[in-house]
Amino acid sequence: MLNAESSRVITRPHIPGDGARITALIDRVSKLNDEDVTHLLEAVIQDFSGRHRNFRETLQKNFDRIAAHASKRISLSSEQQLLLGAYFTAEYSVEAAALFNPSIVPHPDQKGVAKGSKRFVMSFRATGEGHVSSIEFRSGLVDDNHDIYFDPISQYVATPEMHTDPIFHRLHFRRKLEEMGALDRVTNKLLKGLGETFTFDKLQSQIQKLRSSKFRLKDKNHAIDTALWLARSNYEVIFRPDVQVSERVIFPVSENESRGIEDARFVRFIDEDKSVTYYATYTAYDGFHILPQILETTDFLTFRMHTISGSAAQNKGMALFPRRVDGKFVMLSRQDGVNNYIMFSESVRHWDEAKLLQEPIHPLEFVQIGNCGSPVETPDGWLALFHGVGPMRRYSIWAELLDLDDPSQVIGRLDEPILTPDEHERDGYVPNVVYTCGSMIHGDTLIIPYGIADQRSRVATVSIPELLSRLKAS
Repeated sequence: MLNAESSRVITRPHIPGDGARITALIDRVSKLNDEDVTHLLEAVIQDFSGRHRNFRETLQKNFDRIAAHASKRISLSSEQQLLLGAYFTAEYSVEAAALFNPSIVPHPDQKGVAKGSKRFVMSFRATGEGHVSSIEFRSGLVDDNHDIYFDPISQYVATPEMHTDPIFHRLHFRRKLEEMGALDRVTNKLLKGLGETFTFDKLQSQIQKLRSSKFRLKDKNHAIDTALWLARSNYEVIFRPDVQVSERVIFPVSENESRGIEDARFVRFIDEDKSVTYYATYTAYDGFHILPQILETTDFLTFRMHTISGSAAQNKGMALFPRRVDGKFVMLSRQDGVNNYIMFSESVRHWDEAKLLQEPIHPLEFVQIGNCGSPVETPDGWLALFHGVGPMRRYSIWAELLDLDDPSQVIGRLDEPILTPDEHERDGYVPNVVYTCGSMIHGDTLIIPYGIADQRSRVATVSIPELLSRLKAS
């Protein structure tokens, strides 16, 4: 059983929105004598430095965030700056409430792994105070006996650094603006001055030019706010190389995900040129609206986040196939919250059409069905897991087989679930739920990490030959 640990905490800026409060606090600290400053700072370092890597650096960064509020007549010592950094810093327990809805993929580094074994990376939805969700990771090994071992969990938790100037693609930017109903003569003017790819600095430069144009102020401000919102929704974060897998937390950064990054479905994608990219679709939530997003990484150190555009990219639960089919990207999706759909596209970030794949047919799934992560490839077809919701909002996990060449065709489907909540799994934050965001094949076994009652997680294994035999018989 994998349980949430409230002791796993990150640091976050804790800065009042009222500038006068910031200035007043700076003034109070500036009036402390040197002995008091030293005493207070030493107490903070003693109590908190063992809980966070590079703690002094964090305090200095948080002071730098508010340094402009300091009066020019005040000269602050390095110790005063660090102490002020502490006043504007707070701890946040990323998994105080839950650690659930996992997915699993092979680790990008398999060097030194014994024959018959495989290293893996497992992702989780971690939920803390205020029900804000983030992405956490664990690493481990599955051996030739299909026994699963997790690497020791670090006592530290770390968030990544923002890339200073990520690259944007004008085509994707334009598509999303059009989808949002924000593509007009003002935004077209803004885009016209940008290249096929552009940086945030370049966008800011074009915005300054737009401010001095002859368009109405209201129209200019709307275009600028929309473009900045979209740009900040597409960003890049980087973890330091010495940060262990279990220390890495992707915490909400942009406005559209301010209330949570939910249910990341990771997949190891092999493109036609044999290059490998790890993608994960996830739901960004701002407290009012959901926005489908996709992240990509090759090493689980650098992550690039992108908005997904297109008329079919409108709901939760999108899951990418691990390779192209007939030259196209393929995605399972949920368009209406009831049925399973499938989509095909030339671009991994733009999805226009969705085709109904299946409807609920069993009484245990009459309420709704939805995918449980990316399908895995077998010689007999695409093995896909999905969830069904029945009486008393009880979730179960099912399996089906899709045609390899035309995955819009269901060629096998079990008439009973492979996982339902037992008496030890039904209680928790959301009772009677089992749910997974992705499985992995190892040898002849399907490894399924799954969430329990939206609170904790565990791992199940299923014999693939036995499962395929039942699916083909169905």
